[in-house]
Amino acid sequence: MLMTTSLWTPPPATAALIFDCDGTLADTMPAHYKAWTSMLRRFRIPFPEARFYALGGMPTARIIRLLADEAGVLVTDIDAMVHEKEALFLEHLNDIRPIEPVVAIAARCRGRWPLAVASGGYRHTITRTLDHLQIRSWFDTIVTAEDTPRHKPEPDVFLEAAARLKVAPSRCVVFEDTDIGLEAARRAGMLGVDIRPWRQ
Repeated sequence: MLMTTSLWTPPPATAALIFDCDGTLADTMPAHYKAWTSMLRRFRIPFPEARFYALGGMPTARIIRLLADEAGVLVTDIDAMVHEKEALFLEHLNDIRPIEPVVAIAARCRGRWPLAVASGGYRHTITRTLDHLQIRSWFDTIVTAEDTPRHKPEPDVFLEAAARLKVAPSRCVVFEDTDIGLEAARRAGMLGVDIRPWRQ
């Protein structure tokens, strides 16, 4: 039986909570997809919506390389494409809303446990999103794509968050909305909470 977020409490051994941002704390995924399709259209690189959600948590540059290779399209300036896509996303920032059940958990737990954000997104975009939701100050550390050499489903972003919080990975709980993110939590030795049922 699904436990509602109002009843969710950290397991007894919990020492820290780690939250993904896009799709977990913030309902950003539709805006991200609009930005992706707008940017990729002129390169004639397809990106079906189901594939977009399946790759959630993967940094933009890595997705561009993957999609371009699959489409047989030569891209010469990935950094420029990343910049364009992220800028297009920020044009929709005012449309972003919190995912209330998850934000409610963070609100209830801040000050009682250390909190972190660990995301495959880029720092400028993630911090702007958290500032828009007025929750950035809740988190003791924010780990983004620039901070680790490997990305989800590798565990590095969550392990880095735990290290910054000075908490053993086994005592961290991770909130995620993608299979890739939950696999990264598993590889980090952390308890993963799939927030997708709470959005239905």
